[in-house]
Amino acid sequence: MTQRASSNITSFFNQEMANAYDRRNSGLKPISDCLHFLTRLALAELPDNARVLCVGVGTGAEILSLATERPNWSFLGVDPSLEMLDVGRRRLNEAGVLDRCDLVQGYVEDVPDKDFDAVISLLVAHFVKLEDRPAFYSAIHDRLKPGGRFVSAEISSDLDSPEFPVTLEDWKQVQRLMGATEETLASLSEMLRNVLCVLSKAVTEALWREAGFSLPVTFFQAFMVHGWHAQRPHRQDT
Repeated sequence: MTQRASSNITSFFNQEMANAYDRRNSGLKPISDCLHFLTRLALAELPDNARVLCVGVGTGAEILSLATERPNWSFLGVDPSLEMLDVGRRRLNEAGVLDRCDLVQGYVEDVPDKDFDAVISLLVAHFVKLEDRPAFYSAIHDRLKPGGRFVSAEISSDLDSPEFPVTLEDWKQVQRLMGATEETLASLSEMLRNVLCVLSKAVTEALWREAGFSLPVTFFQAFMVHGWHAQRPHRQDT
């Protein structure tokens, strides 16, 4: 999230939410397992000693997925929620990979290093306001080496398209797996429009290109969750 991301989102991830986050998402394990599997494939050609920045690292799920497969990779995870980082630190320590990880409270702009082989941001961008989204993607671009890869997944949909009402009903099924009540489901459309910043696929890809990335490639979709990867072009390609 950018420094200017909505403060109510940061406060949303309090201690209670942090402690329950993985349990709440356990019903979506088939989706997250597939996303993590395909993320590993998207990053398969990174060097054996790659440095990976995880933006909005939360409880560390993506680091755990990558670290167990690539024992020589190192990670920097940044997240504005200290409570989420505490849970993540505990999980990474239990998995025996904490010695390869640095966890920092803050936002992508707070990361001084600009030589990462990859940046990963899973289910984060839709928390960033539209006016802040260009700076968010640009900050990620600037922290990659030339040729480095960006992998992101976010809630994405054209909320004004003719098919959106059906898409919304599909998304309600996902929310039910996460424990949503019928009351909260009734306000789901408003949440997507006015609390989160859900953008269409076309708008998101345009913002990536404006930030300097090569053509974004869609590699994942599960109802409203879309995933893309792209490279920061080599200097000779810019």
